[in-house]
Amino acid sequence: MKKYNFKHIMPLVLSFVVILYACNKNYLDVPAAGALSQDVLANKVGVEALLVGAYSLLDGEGSNAGTGNGPWATSSSNWVYGSIPGGDAHKGSDPGDQNLITPIEQWNATAANGYLDQLWQQRYDGVARSNETLRILKLAKDVTAADVSRITAEARFLRGHYHFELAKNFNNIPYIDESITYVAGNYLVANGPALAKIEADFAYAYANLPETMSSVGRANKWAAAAYLAKVYMYEKKFSDAKALFTTIIANGKTSLGVKYALMDKFADVFNPAKKNGAEDVFTVQMTANDGTGAANANAGDALNFPYGGETGCCGFFQPSFGLANSFKVDANGLPLLDGSYYSNPLKTDMGVSADKAYSPDATTPLDPRIDWTVGRRGIPFLDWGLMPGSTWVRNQAAAGPYEPIKHLFYKSQEGVFTDGSSWTNGFTANNYHIIRFADVLLMAAEAEVLGGGSLTQALTYVNLVRARAANKAGYVQGSVANYQIGLYKSFPDATYATNAIRFERKIELAMEGHRFYDLTRWGGAKAELDAYAKFEASQGYLSMTGVTYTTGKSEYLPLPQAQIDKTQKDGKSLLTQNPGY
Repeated sequence: MKKYNFKHIMPLVLSFVVILYACNKNYLDVPAAGALSQDVLANKVGVEALLVGAYSLLDGEGSNAGTGNGPWATSSSNWVYGSIPGGDAHKGSDPGDQNLITPIEQWNATAANGYLDQLWQQRYDGVARSNETLRILKLAKDVTAADVSRITAEARFLRGHYHFELAKNFNNIPYIDESITYVAGNYLVANGPALAKIEADFAYAYANLPETMSSVGRANKWAAAAYLAKVYMYEKKFSDAKALFTTIIANGKTSLGVKYALMDKFADVFNPAKKNGAEDVFTVQMTANDGTGAANANAGDALNFPYGGETGCCGFFQPSFGLANSFKVDANGLPLLDGSYYSNPLKTDMGVSADKAYSPDATTPLDPRIDWTVGRRGIPFLDWGLMPGSTWVRNQAAAGPYEPIKHLFYKSQEGVFTDGSSWTNGFTANNYHIIRFADVLLMAAEAEVLGGGSLTQALTYVNLVRARAANKAGYVQGSVANYQIGLYKSFPDATYATNAIRFERKIELAMEGHRFYDLTRWGGAKAELDAYAKFEASQGYLSMTGVTYTTGKSEYLPLPQAQIDKTQKDGKSLLTQNPGY
């Protein structure tokens, strides 16, 4: 789908919201100049515009009122909430820069943290726009039955997505549907379990969306199926998930009608020149150089580029020591599932200045995906040459020696997939994959094991992902690293299979915003994350010194205090704070 300029959509949507929701009846007696009434919007053009407005918030932008933070606090990639606290990466940069991320990284954020209030606002704005579409659609007279079905399904898909984002972060949340309005007086809603209602939204979308759509970024039937199956995994409905994943893998296709498949080379998944391919199940669309002043580019990841290089700004989101070591393999090219990857840590240039000689480890067997995920000194970094080390790092002692790669652009793509019309050329046309086909295959493998299916089928799915990574044409060319990767010969039992699948998700989906949410839904995150924190501190990352995860608290963020304070009825908030806060 073409991304529309957020600045162009906002006047339309906000003027409508003012008219529909103003609490003061006297204000409605004299409509604001230029405001659009329900009657003006209640037609196919108006409804489609409202739907585009709901899609436009997928990129995570648009809600920083009163928080003082930028779009990185609400990035669609969830790098702050999914990757950093999950152990993929450090905050990066200097300790004082964007320091609200640090307590999130350390699993001890407070309800006063402005990042959380902004996240809440942005995702609920998406819910509100989805519901606006549904309300006005009911008033429109010139929309065909087929379009009513499609638009309703798209709006409910988006509503499901925004609520799911909230549930992953805050657990029990207010679920808001189109019947809840200021006019009806029912706008104060208590929080509670929401996954069943989110499931219903995706189930409706799956049943009513067409297989192909008019534009690439729109949700189709199979995107809804994948999202529904993912919700089943969170609900622990593993047999339902298994059946649906089987159908998706056999029949699923992109919104443009291309059958789902893995791309031949792992790195191509993240190359903006090859975006919207067969692996894209549901993807946030980003564009550059479209005349909007980078308004449609990927602003949420704009901080996460090497600090001293030509790629932009600002030295955040630096891969962790633990992540890099997770790519070590045994003599058969298989992951070290016993946790021994923390032993004999990989050589790094931590504390080695760029003017001092350094050669990267050329002997330790490594999964080749490491160097498409973790930028290491002395290893080719896309087409930028060898990663130079500390000259690309703002503060090694506070961030570590590694650089992120997956969301970066190639040097040869500057000015094509980068937009220099804003304050940094780190505004790119790199899409973000909410769900990609490798993710589907690995969830399907997990569902096979936990849903009473076949260990052999689970093995097949995992090995498909690993076989793509083993394509030597997809290795980093010119690297001195000792790349080794093998396929699993068997899954001897369910416990081994589960561990293998979970580790495969860790390395295949690293730095993509999934890890912390996976650890939470699996349970038992304390052992994993406490070991991670101890290892990071031992390698010189002092931000994790003495940090521990608290079971029963750290799984979810606290509800923003600002929202608790706003949701008062008879002197008491309807929002119940999460345990431990």
